[in-house]
Amino acid sequence: MSLHIKKNDLVIVVSGKSKGTQGRVLKVIRETGKVIVEGVNRIKRHTKPTPRNREGGIIEKEAALPASKVMLLDTKTNKPTRTKVGQDKEGKKIRVAVKSGTVLDG
Repeated sequence: MSLHIKKNDLVIVVSGKSKGTQGRVLKVIRETGKVIVEGVNRIKRHTKPTPRNREGGIIEKEAALPASKVMLLDTKTNKPTRTKVGQDKEGKKIRVAVKSGTVLDG
């Protein structure tokens, strides 16, 4: 599955309970088409004490959300943007913001 989002991209959530929240992509799960975004879609897990985690208790962490619910942030306009595939001078594929034409890779 091809996704428009990569690890370490700055994104904004466009729908759901975290709508409007910005964050950095921590992980991309291509098989399911989901992403994990820093500080977004936080869940609580109740864990028992284990040899690795002696304390146990309630742990808060980010859960995956569908990649279709996030959009890349355009660094030039600081607004969400759609992307298209372009080419740089060497012929390598790059992502380009549709409206502003800003290069989002590199």
